Amino acid sequence: MDYRQTAQQILQAIGGSENVVSAAHCATRLRLVIVDDKKVDKKTLENADGVKGVFQAQGQLQIILGTGTVNKVYAEFVAQSGTAAVSKDEAKAQGAKKGNWFQRAIKTLGDIFVPIIPAIVASGFLMGIMESLKFMVNNGFLDLNTSSSLFVFADLFSNVAYTFLPILIAYSAAKVFGGNPFLGAVIGMIMLHPSLQNAWTVATEGVHTYQEVFFGLYKVPLVGYQGHVIPVIIAVWLMCFIEKRLHKVVPPMFDLFVTPLVSVFVTGYLTLAAIGPVFTTVENFVINGVQWLIAIPFGIGSFVMGGLYATTVVSGIHHMYTIIDLGQLGAYGLTFWLPLASAANVAQGGAALAVALKTRNKKLKSMALPASLSAFMGITEPAIFGVNLRFFRPFIAGSIGGACGALYASIVGLGATGTGVTGIFGVLLHLHRPVQYLITVGIATGVAFVLSWIFGIKEEEPAAQPDEAVEQAPASAQLAAGQGEDAV
Repeated sequence: MDYRQTAQQILQAIGGSENVVSAAHCATRLRLVIVDDKKVDKKTLENADGVKGVFQAQGQLQIILGTGTVNKVYAEFVAQSGTAAVSKDEAKAQGAKKGNWFQRAIKTLGDIFVPIIPAIVASGFLMGIMESLKFMVNNGFLDLNTSSSLFVFADLFSNVAYTFLPILIAYSAAKVFGGNPFLGAVIGMIMLHPSLQNAWTVATEGVHTYQEVFFGLYKVPLVGYQGHVIPVIIAVWLMCFIEKRLHKVVPPMFDLFVTPLVSVFVTGYLTLAAIGPVFTTVENFVINGVQWLIAIPFGIGSFVMGGLYATTVVSGIHHMYTIIDLGQLGAYGLTFWLPLASAANVAQGGAALAVALKTRNKKLKSMALPASLSAFMGITEPAIFGVNLRFFRPFIAGSIGGACGALYASIVGLGATGTGVTGIFGVLLHLHRPVQYLITVGIATGVAFVLSWIFGIKEEEPAAQPDEAVEQAPASAQLAAGQGEDAV
């Protein structure tokens, strides 16, 4: 492969060096911030040598080239265009300025939750394992010493990330909002203070104590915020707002003492007195609304959402779904949204797999096969943007498959013990009902595969280019690249 020629083809297709603000790359993608998106010839760009997919996200034009290739093309691109080379984070920041307020808000949610996903995944997996072990022990399928230190300790810390979730969210949110993350963590601790009644006991015991606020204006329940997300984010945003303003007006010799004290006290009071109660109501309304949609008889609501899920990934609003997952986990102990997402993800993989097996075009085959495997592991970006959306009919087939899988999941009441992982490895979050999960993803994959095979890409379409061998990153590399960046 001629990396210089590929870089030249990309530069020409995007409208020349004067149409590029900056360039960066991650493990698999060339990330460009473009001046005028209308000057980009996307079709020509998709057919450039070595390009395996093109899409726009986070205000950037992202070109999938694959591990081991992207860095070499990037070096040639920067040399030929004279474009400013920036880091991936700097490119994200520049790209974010191009979006509207809603896109920036969604990006902010993604920036908050992506760093804490490993902690959530670890706890979710361990909770699933422990629930499965308890089920097998209680029903005589397994003889296990449940009083051993190994079992007791594993059971003890299996849910720790969810127990102290507000602290994790608060720390991460403070970093995103430009405040002191440790002060953010303190706000999270305030919302979980042991003097507050545990929120998970309210349903069975009612509220124990109310407290007058604002000089007796009204009363609020002294209840903690276990399992809540939106109130934590709003509270930390306020703390960061106050902190940054105080840094500008407080003399340096007093800043170390005055700013943290005022920031924490004012935010803490307003959180318990107003922000917490108000936004808990808002969050409960959202969670209950989603649950109502999923619980519509005969799985109709889940069918619709399963079909639309991939479209929300394309638009970038899927980052907000973490709030739904975490809210449902806090309210019900399970998230009924994750099986829906998993069905939608593997369905796109099934559609791409059909394209890979049916096409005679070597370049398309080399792109579609690894992309489908990546989708089966929960990373749908290569399959959606690199294959299915380019030819559209496979994308529709994947959407229908996702709808059918979500329909089944809703009918059987399938829920996950955690969040952050879909696809094949998502079974670890469904160890209490693994067979139902496998049937769900099997239906989604099967329907999408069959429809994509019958109605998918036709070889005579212009999109099918002359055969040429192209290096393609293995699915495992795509998975590694997707984790913490664009995992869906």
